[in-house]
Amino acid sequence: MRRQPPDELLASQSPPAGPETVKRREFLIASGASAALLGMGTQAAQAAAPTAGTGSGASAGKLPGDVFVMDSTVHVYNFSKTNVLPSAGPYPMELAGMLYEGFMKQFSPRGQPQWLMPREWYYDGPEPNLERLAHALFAESQTNACIYHGLPNFGYFKDGGSPLWVGEKMRERWPGRVELYGPVSPWQPDWRDRIDAHVEKSRVKGIKLYPMDLVDGEVKGFRLDDPQVAFPIIEYARKRGIRNVAFHKSIPFGRVPMDTFRVTDVDSPAIAFPDVSFEIVHGGFAFLEDTAWLVARFPNVAINLEGGSGYLCNAPRRFAELLGTFLSVGGADRIYWSVGTVALHPQPFVEALWNLEMPQDLVDGYGLPPLTGELKRKILGLNHAKALGMDVAAMQSKYAGDEFAKRSSLAPPWSAPA
Repeated sequence: MRRQPPDELLASQSPPAGPETVKRREFLIASGASAALLGMGTQAAQAAAPTAGTGSGASAGKLPGDVFVMDSTVHVYNFSKTNVLPSAGPYPMELAGMLYEGFMKQFSPRGQPQWLMPREWYYDGPEPNLERLAHALFAESQTNACIYHGLPNFGYFKDGGSPLWVGEKMRERWPGRVELYGPVSPWQPDWRDRIDAHVEKSRVKGIKLYPMDLVDGEVKGFRLDDPQVAFPIIEYARKRGIRNVAFHKSIPFGRVPMDTFRVTDVDSPAIAFPDVSFEIVHGGFAFLEDTAWLVARFPNVAINLEGGSGYLCNAPRRFAELLGTFLSVGGADRIYWSVGTVALHPQPFVEALWNLEMPQDLVDGYGLPPLTGELKRKILGLNHAKALGMDVAAMQSKYAGDEFAKRSSLAPPWSAPA
C-alpha cells in the first residue's frame, strides 16, 4: 500500500503539497538575476566575515596521506548546444552561464586564477570533461573517491545535463574510486523503468531528485512530501532496494517558486520511510536553522556540503558557522563532504577544511565544538562511506595500483592531458 504522510504534518505545510507551474516566459526573464544574487551573497560574506582558524585558501598545508577523501557530488555537465532541447528556449544556456559566472567564479579562491576551470572547457561536452574531472579529483587533488550524480533536468537537456554514463565509464576505468546516484524525474512517464535500469544496469548507490523541471513550456515543481508525486518514487526505489535519496535544495535558479527549494517538505518522508536516508544536497546554503532542526529530529536526514563548502576559501567564518550549526545538533556522523567538482577545483577546498579551526568566539559564545582531526576525517569521507556500506580498505586496495595512486606529487590544476 502507498504510504501517506501524517495528516498533521501535511496540514502544517504552506502552501499545500502538489505540483506548481509558472509560465516559461516569466521563468526565463528572471534567470539572469540569479547569478548576480549568488555573487552578491558571496561578496557580502567575504566582506563581513573575519578569517576562521588558519585563514583562507590552501596555503596552510596539505592533508596527511592516510586521510580518505570522497567528494559526494561530482558532475560532468553537458552544456553543449547539441544537447539543448529546442523546446527549452534560451533557458539552458542562461543556466549554464549563471552557474559559471555566479558560482564558479565567485567561490573559486580569490586572487588564484589557476583554480578556475577555463570557460571554453566548460562547454566542451562530456567526453573531454570526463578526463578533466577524473584528473582534477585524483591527480590534482587529494580526493580518493567520488559519488557521480546524474541530473534529471530532462526538460532542458536531452541527457538531463549530467549524463549517468559518464559516471559508469569512470567507475569502469578506475575501480574503487567511483559510485553513482541515478537521476529520476517524476515528469518522465517512464520513471519506474529508469529506476529499474539504475538498479539493474547502473548498480547505483542512490537516486537523485531535483525539485523542478521544464515541461511543455512551463516550470513544474514538486515537494518531497507530495503523496501523489514524490512518495511513489521513494516507495518504488525502496522496493528495488535503494535506501539513499539525494535531493537538490536551497539554491533556486531564476524567478521560480521558492517553495520546492525549501526544506519544509522533508519531515513527512523522513517519518514515512524511516529506513531510507534523505540526503539534503546544498544543505545549509540557505535555510540553515530549519535544516539543522531536521538533522536534530530525524536520524535518517543527512547533509551534503556541496555549495556550502564553497565558502571555505573566501569566507571561512561563514562556513564555520554553517558546519558548527550542524555539529551542535548532533549531526557529526551525517555530514558528507562535497566540493561539487567540476564546478570548483577540489584541492584548495579540501586543504581549507583540513586546516580550518572553529573560531574561538563561536566556541565560547555559542558552544560550537572544536574541529578535531578525527571529526574532519569523518566529514571528508568516512561518514558517507559508512552510510553507503562502502568498505574503505577494500576500495583502497582496488585503486592502489592505478595511475593516480602511483603519483608522487599533485599535478597542476586543470592539467589533464589533451
